[in-house]
Amino acid sequence: MPVQDHLIAIHDGEWRMPQQGAMKVPGAIFADQDTIDQLLLDETNRVQWSALRQVRNVAGLPGIVGAAIALPDIHPGYGFPIGGIGAFDVEQGVVVVGGVGFDINCGVRLLSTPLSRSEIEPSLQLLGESLFRTVPAGLGAQGDLRLSVSELNDLLRTGAEYVVSRGYGFADDLEFTEEAGHMPNADPEVVSDRAKHRQFRQVGTLGSGNHYLEIQVVERILDYESADAYGLFQDQIVLSIHTGSRALGHQIGQDYLKEMAQATEKYGFEVPERELVCAPIDSNEGQRYLAAVACGANCAFANRQMITHLVRGAMQDVLGIEPSELRTVYDIGHNNVKFETHCVDGVQRQLLVHRKGATRAFGPDRDESPIAYRAVGHPIIVGGTMGTASYVLRGTEAGMAKTFGSGIHGAGRALSRKKAAKKFWGETVVSDLLSQGIHLWTHSLRGVAEEAPGAYKDIESVVRASTASGITLPVAKMRPLVVIKG
Repeated sequence: MPVQDHLIAIHDGEWRMPQQGAMKVPGAIFADQDTIDQLLLDETNRVQWSALRQVRNVAGLPGIVGAAIALPDIHPGYGFPIGGIGAFDVEQGVVVVGGVGFDINCGVRLLSTPLSRSEIEPSLQLLGESLFRTVPAGLGAQGDLRLSVSELNDLLRTGAEYVVSRGYGFADDLEFTEEAGHMPNADPEVVSDRAKHRQFRQVGTLGSGNHYLEIQVVERILDYESADAYGLFQDQIVLSIHTGSRALGHQIGQDYLKEMAQATEKYGFEVPERELVCAPIDSNEGQRYLAAVACGANCAFANRQMITHLVRGAMQDVLGIEPSELRTVYDIGHNNVKFETHCVDGVQRQLLVHRKGATRAFGPDRDESPIAYRAVGHPIIVGGTMGTASYVLRGTEAGMAKTFGSGIHGAGRALSRKKAAKKFWGETVVSDLLSQGIHLWTHSLRGVAEEAPGAYKDIESVVRASTASGITLPVAKMRPLVVIKG
């Protein structure tokens, strides 16, 4: 099939990749014209990493249902594209390492404050310095929470619940965390000793790469009903925490890449890319991997909960604000695999939904949302870049039908980290951000170059494409004032 025929425009922001070759279902791409043009150019030039090729590959996996889906922040990943979703029949389908990735349950927690910008602006420098000192960040960073083997196992079983039980948070934090901060069926016995050893002192650490802690101002309310439900208002100060399961999640990915490769051969599956190794969902290998991923997810929930405690302490020290006044708006991950019920061809079916660089984006009236949010659907927290906006979105009925209730997670990379480091200077990025009134603290200037705003797609275009397709709706727009990076 000629490259120009790879995609068929359905309507604004929505494209269809016809079923062909080994594909068991079509592909569904939600993106603007510029993104589509770049994807097709990559196909024409036969680049090594092609997101469209990865969509086709996912569409050929056993037991996949509906379509292989990609969202407006699509770019190449390992196995699944980033911004990729695959839902699988629980009896005929598979669980796929590349559908989750190595940073298991990487996600964002949004904290709200009762403060406006004018109330915090005189203290921004002091607050940034305090957060930079208080929250461990950077490659290999270690936290103050020391855990024994049995304590770490308890944390892997119960996630953020464990951290809150130790006095590092409130019950409301759990209520407003996806899965209440606790993925079920986690089994520490299927997590390697090496993975656990790498995590003993990393709970409560930010890490490096694209992870961040930001103080932001709500620049604009776009949906007053939903914003009111979420407790957001114009000119409000909020904080975003973006990090995941750190070294433990990465080691789980490495360990099971090998184990699932053996399973792929054992069950006679042919996969076109190493990271698409898989096993039947109900097989021993599949169940072991799902139990390990649940541990990684719980580790990430616990990590963001512990960082929340540290942030509350810094805010209290500098501003005198009580910890309970920093409320968790929502905590949601974007590298996960979950059993969910969805309507497929008019029939309610249980599916195993993989989201790689994509968040759950359930619309109104789903029991999985906190009661306070159920009328509008839970928040979707979308990170931009250090120099651009972030957004709060919400899910829709159309999104439930078209994407299995999935939404964008960020701007999406336009340049690899290697190319970004060659194009941008860390010192220049810091200076440019300061000229915009954005204060940056970092442990690595090279890391700043790799994460320069110019290394990412335009967040405004990505959000517009998501809105045009009807899969999500914008609620609030935030701008960074202080950025803490690893």
